[in-house]
Amino acid sequence: MVHPHTHPHPPHRRRRSRTRAFRTVVTAGLLAAAGLLAAGQSSQAATARQAEKLDRGVVSVHTSSGNLISWRWLATDPDNVAFNVYRAGAKVNSSPITGSSNYFHSGAPNSADYTVRAVENGVEQGDSAHAVQFRSGYKDVPITPPAGGRTPDGVAYTYEANDASVGDLDGDGVLDFVLKWQPTNAKDNSQSGYTGDTIVDGIKLDGTRLWRIDLGKNIRSGAHYTQFEVYDYDGDGKAEVAMKTADGTVDGQGRTIGSGSADYRNSSGYILSGPEYLTMFNGQSGAAMGTVDYVPARGSVSSWGDSYGNRVDRFLAGTAYLDGSRPSLIMARGYYTRTVIAAWDWRNGAFARRWTFDTNSSTNSGKGYDGQGDHQLSVADVDGDGKDEIVYGAMAVDDNGRGLWTTRNGHGDAMHVGDLDPSRAGLEEFKVDEDGSKPSSWMADARTGQILWSTAPDGDNGRGVSDDIWSGSAGAESWSAAADGVRNPKGSVVASRKPGSANFLSWWDGDTTRELLDGTHIDKYGTSSDTRLLTGASVHSDNGTKATPALSGDILGDWREEVVWATSDNTALRIYSTPDVTGTRITTLLQDTQYRTALACQNTAYNQPPHPSFFIGSGMATAPRPTVTTP
Repeated sequence: MVHPHTHPHPPHRRRRSRTRAFRTVVTAGLLAAAGLLAAGQSSQAATARQAEKLDRGVVSVHTSSGNLISWRWLATDPDNVAFNVYRAGAKVNSSPITGSSNYFHSGAPNSADYTVRAVENGVEQGDSAHAVQFRSGYKDVPITPPAGGRTPDGVAYTYEANDASVGDLDGDGVLDFVLKWQPTNAKDNSQSGYTGDTIVDGIKLDGTRLWRIDLGKNIRSGAHYTQFEVYDYDGDGKAEVAMKTADGTVDGQGRTIGSGSADYRNSSGYILSGPEYLTMFNGQSGAAMGTVDYVPARGSVSSWGDSYGNRVDRFLAGTAYLDGSRPSLIMARGYYTRTVIAAWDWRNGAFARRWTFDTNSSTNSGKGYDGQGDHQLSVADVDGDGKDEIVYGAMAVDDNGRGLWTTRNGHGDAMHVGDLDPSRAGLEEFKVDEDGSKPSSWMADARTGQILWSTAPDGDNGRGVSDDIWSGSAGAESWSAAADGVRNPKGSVVASRKPGSANFLSWWDGDTTRELLDGTHIDKYGTSSDTRLLTGASVHSDNGTKATPALSGDILGDWREEVVWATSDNTALRIYSTPDVTGTRITTLLQDTQYRTALACQNTAYNQPPHPSFFIGSGMATAPRPTVTTP
C-alpha cells in the first residue's frame, strides 16, 4: 500500500510576438525605436524555457502518388538549417531543403524507409530515426480495453477509449501516449448513478503498454472528474503524470494509495465524502511517487452551489511556466460559484505548493472573480513579462497567484486565447457565455480583460470558435452558435455563412489557414460550403455532442497537426497526418510553450484546440523561433 504524503520512489507577427519567443536577443532600445514593445511587455532578453528533448519526428504518409515525408524543425536547430531526405541510404532530393520541413517523394511505395539529415553550415549531420510509416494514410497504435464490470445496482459496463495526451515517458525523444479509458456508464455531474472506474494507460508509439493505473471506485468517471497532466515537471527528460486520486487508486506497479477497502459512494453514485488526493506518477513505470491532499478540500458540498454534488466536483487542470523557465502544475476546483486554483511545483521528488488563489479569500472576495470559470482554462503570458498567467474563463490570475482582471461576464462553454488579431499588440481571448443577461460572445484584450467587441445577449451560447480559417479576411474569424455570421477581429461580420461546425480546429492542408475538425472528419471552410478533406476510417469521436478526437495537435512531422481517434472497436489509436505539401516552415509547435501547455490540458473537461503564442494564418509574418532548453 502506498500511503498519502509518502514518497516511495524518488524521481530517478508581425509586430507582436512576445520577447520570450525570439531566439535572437534584441536590445530594448532597438525595440522601442521600432515600436515593437507592447504595453507591459518585458524589455529583457528572452528567458529559455525548459522543454522536451525531441527527436526529428519523421513521418512518411503514403498517398496514391507517393509519400509525403515531413519532420520537425527543432528550436535547437540553427535558423538557416537545411535538410536532406534519404531512402534506404540514398538521397532522394536534388538540393538541400530550406524553405520547409517536408518533401514529396513521387511514385514511392508505402513501405519505403526514410531518414532525414540536417545540414548545418554546409555540413551534413547524422541520420534521424527512421520515419514512422503511415502506410494507409494513418498509423495504428494498438491498445487493449480494460475488462468491463458491474455496478453495485447490477448495471453492466464496458470500456471506451476517451481522451489522450502525449509526453516522452521514457526519455527516448519519442512522444508516448497517455490514454484515459472511460466506462460506458460514465456520467456528467448533473446525472445520478454509479460509474465504473476510470483507467489510465501509458502507451508507446508501437503499442507497448508501459503501465495501467486504476483510479478506483472513489473517483467518479466522467468528463469533469479526471483531468490528467502529462509533462516533464522536474526537468529529468521524462514526463510525469499528475491526477486527482483517492483511497483505492492502484498505481502502475499494483500498489494501492490509501485504503483499498474504503467505499465512499452514496446511493446516487456520487462521492461526497472521504479523503481526496493529488498524486504525481512516474511516467515510465506508473509508480506513485508523491501524494498530497487535494487543494482545495471539498468542505461543505452545498457551499459550491448545490447540495447533491454537481458543482463541487468540477475540476480543471493545466501546466504553466509561472517563474518563466520551469513548468508548474495547476489544479483547480469550481467555476460556477467559488473558484480555487492551486499551483504546485514538482521538484526533487516532492510537491511544493507555490500559491493558492481562492475567490472566497479576504483578498479576492467581492471583487468579481467568483463564478467566472469555464469548462476549461488557458495558459498564456498575457502581460508579456515572460511568466504565464491562468485565463480562467471570464477572469485571469497572474503568475504570482493574484487576481489580474475579471470581465464579470460569467461562465461559458468555450474560449480561445491566442494572437487572434495580429494587427494589435498582445494576445486576445474569444469566449462564449451562458448567462442570458450577458453578451453571448465577446473578444477581450488578454492582458487587461478590456472587452474589444461583443454580441448581444441570446441565452446559453454553447459553442464558439476563433482562428484564421478563411484567407478572405485578415486575422482570426470568430463565430458561435447564438450569434450571426463570421466576424473579423474587430467584431464586424465578414461572411454570412457560418462553418458547418463550431467545435475543433486543425492545421491540416498546405496553407496557413486552419481547418475545421468535427466528429470524425476535417473540412475546409468556404463562404458557400465546406469542403471535406478527411474522413476517419472506422473511428469514433469522444465526449457525446462535443464530438472531440482523442487528441489533436502537432505531435509528429512538421508544424501541421495530427488527429488521433480511437478505432470503433477500441483496439487502436488511429493517427492521421497530413498528406499535403507545404511551402511554409515553422518550428515544431511542441516547443512553443503556450501551444505545448494547451496540448497538455486539451483533455480538461470540454476539450478545446491548442493555440500558439503567435499568429498562424493568411499573410502571417515569419514565425518567431522559441527559446528553450532541453535535458
